[in-house]
Amino acid sequence: MREGVVEQIARLRPERLVYVSCDPQTQARDVARLRHATGGAYRIQAVQPVDLFPQTARVENIVALRVEEG
Repeated sequence: MREGVVEQIARLRPERLVYVSCDPQTQARDVARLRHATGGAYRIQAVQPVDLFPQTARVENIVALRVEEG
């Protein structure tokens, strides 16, 4: 995600997010940036890799996040 997207999500602070990515490394970076921008408010609820392209090295990754206040 671009930094502006992270900032906008932090401003809007939706209770739940589902983030789908084709690159788990950048997804991990983006989740860390989002957690930092919100003071750690978002917690990972679930992670699910999905093999949409069998017999290739590509894997889509789905992360469910939720705000946990306090």
